[in-house]
Amino acid sequence: MSKSSNDKKHFDIPVLKRVFTFVRPYRWRFITSIVLAITLSFFTPVRPFLIQLTVDKATGKNVHPPWFLDLLFSHADLSSAWQFVINVTIFQIVFIFIETAVRFYFSFLTAWLGQAVVRDMRTAVYKKILGLNLKQFDTTPIGTLTTRTINDIESINDIFSDGLIPILADMLSIIIVLITMFVTDWRLTLIALVPFPIMLIATYYFKESVNKSFIQVRNAVAALNAFVQERITGMQIVQAFVAEDREFENFKKINRKYRNANIRSIFAYSIFFPIVEIVLAVSTGLLVWYLAGKAASNPIKNENLAGVLVAFILYLNQIFRPLRVIADKFNVIQMGVIAAGRVFKVMDNPDSIPPSSPDVLSPVDRLNGKVEFDKVWFAYNEENYVLKNISFKVEPGETVAIVGHTGSGKTSIISLLSRLYHIKRGSIKLDDVNIEQYNLDALRSNIAVVLQDVFLFSGSVMDNITLHNSDIKRDDVVEAAKLIGVHDFIMRLPENYDFNVMERGNTLSLGQRQLLSFIRAILSNPAVLILDEATSSIDSESEQLIQKAIDTIITGRTAIVIAHRLSTIRKADKIIVLDKGEIKESGTHDELLALNGYYAKLHNMQFEKSRTVVE
Repeated sequence: MSKSSNDKKHFDIPVLKRVFTFVRPYRWRFITSIVLAITLSFFTPVRPFLIQLTVDKATGKNVHPPWFLDLLFSHADLSSAWQFVINVTIFQIVFIFIETAVRFYFSFLTAWLGQAVVRDMRTAVYKKILGLNLKQFDTTPIGTLTTRTINDIESINDIFSDGLIPILADMLSIIIVLITMFVTDWRLTLIALVPFPIMLIATYYFKESVNKSFIQVRNAVAALNAFVQERITGMQIVQAFVAEDREFENFKKINRKYRNANIRSIFAYSIFFPIVEIVLAVSTGLLVWYLAGKAASNPIKNENLAGVLVAFILYLNQIFRPLRVIADKFNVIQMGVIAAGRVFKVMDNPDSIPPSSPDVLSPVDRLNGKVEFDKVWFAYNEENYVLKNISFKVEPGETVAIVGHTGSGKTSIISLLSRLYHIKRGSIKLDDVNIEQYNLDALRSNIAVVLQDVFLFSGSVMDNITLHNSDIKRDDVVEAAKLIGVHDFIMRLPENYDFNVMERGNTLSLGQRQLLSFIRAILSNPAVLILDEATSSIDSESEQLIQKAIDTIITGRTAIVIAHRLSTIRKADKIIVLDKGEIKESGTHDELLALNGYYAKLHNMQFEKSRTVVE
């Protein structure tokens, strides 16, 4: 079943109820908006009724003023036509200001309520996204999550500002106006409503047509967001492989679908609104025809029908005006509910980091850094294991290197140690305690990782190093930069530590980005330092800077080094050789060379490659 067909369900009441759980903190404002909706519905027929009285009085009909006019204008002679018209006009002017003020506050309150709910939902969704396991980001396009967090949640705002509560106000207004019309003249009301079934049929088909196009628009928006985000992120690849024209054609196809969906909804509006005007014109014509015929049949008895005619024309406008948009508002609610369903799917995603239980370990002091993998099996996709029966120990203060071909499982090992993914079988211990028993924040604060693909956020050098951690002082950053030998490079930047690196750190070289991430890692004073291909993307000069810093900072802490360059790991206390997710060999550099096995082959391959490059 397609996505759009899945979306095209009956009105999902449970989802709407769940949306309203976010209204609870603002329930008094919500109740106030309901009261205002009811109040406005009773305001609706007042002015047409007063206009009817004014016209009747002005044309000589005997009019009995309603009680509220007698009360308000007790000093005036309302039996006089002139006094009656003057005082009723004054009342209407004051009433218009009051109604306008109430309507303004009603509109503001419903919009405020919608924005408050949107803010809380967006906060909840973003918090959920922050807690999702990395597997979700491997399988879900970033543009889709962006759409859920921004576009879809914004649609939920319309449930309150343009949907449910305004519909309630419109429906109540229509009911009150119809009751007023029937009380005034039930025969005339029935005649005026003769074309009403046409209006109902047109409304139904309009709602269905617009609803279908709205679903297509939402799907197209998600596709556009995902497509544009991915292509902008990968623009270097697009341009390097001369794929601009092809990607542009793909973009035009998606954009064309978005345009066509919008045109279909515009077409529906273009048909529906003229139909409403035609039905209103027919109803008005029937009123005039009936009253004209009635007056012609008995001119003396029915000489004062002008007031009721004017009032009924106004009543009809008050019925048809909300009917013009009420079907659209129903679609707004349905689209908001559909969007809410998509948002709740993100919030209900079970593949997230579980909250720490109250009895978990939250050590304040730095751990010793003893690491033990015991028969660990891991797979990203069910039974396709990338790690098979992995067992090794790293004593506190030791440096262990993990080597192997691309795809052998090196990065997976350090991802499991940080609990970025969950193992399938076996256990991982840190200081003889299963890592699952640690508070997640406490565990990760004892592990620092320098990745091969360095990600820097748009912002200053200082912000990217500290990640807005107020506990890290500027002096600490400068000291760490000096330790690595990066301070001079940073000071040469415009605004030095306050230099904006822009999105993804594009104003810096790969080596410079790597060095900043290295400062970021060591500032946390971790028990375990992980270098995942940390020197593979930088030049020899920058590598020398890092190598000098490594010799200093690994003293007293456990270090796990993952590298293709075997020259960076010769001094390791132990080297683990991985191949296809299994440990093939382990030992020191000299021991593994003596075995003349996997490690020796890797070493000889790199040695031959280096010698060929030199020659």
